[in-house]
Amino acid sequence: MARDDSAVARVRATLASLLFLVVVPGTVAGLLPWLITRWRAEAVAAAWLVRPLGIGLVAAGAVVLLEAFARFAWQGLGTPAPIYPTGRLVVGGTYRHVRNPMYLAVLAIILGQAAMFGSSILLAYCAAVAVAFHLFVVLYEEPTLRRSFPDDYRRYAAHVRRWLPRLTPWVGGALR
Repeated sequence: MARDDSAVARVRATLASLLFLVVVPGTVAGLLPWLITRWRAEAVAAAWLVRPLGIGLVAAGAVVLLEAFARFAWQGLGTPAPIYPTGRLVVGGTYRHVRNPMYLAVLAIILGQAAMFGSSILLAYCAAVAVAFHLFVVLYEEPTLRRSFPDDYRRYAAHVRRWLPRLTPWVGGALR
């Protein structure tokens, strides 16, 4: 019996995405914040409010991040890694609201940890990561997407903002 190439591609993309998820976001939103704080909470004014907010940000960020990674593997048949990009432009799920949900999810996780642990150093780290993400998106990612998916990406980018999510999902139809 012949194997379904799309099923093989999905499995390969899923495994590669899991590896990338552990290495890159795992380092940026997990290992480095741990090295900074050792996940020890500082005294925080209104901790009863700030810590649950932080937990919510971490949880929401994790859900968005996992959904986006799964979508890259299953819909795009690739990964977020530049060395194994998607073969299709991914515009479903959270991508119908904002063009960069993975980056926003990682920032939410870091910001949530800053709130949970009362860490001003993590706030500064989050700001630095946000600047790095913005520069990477503007200088590398968007030009690459414009070259790889010229018509589809132009149409998508015209309707879905880079960082500020739409309240209503874009329903621009299926892209090639």
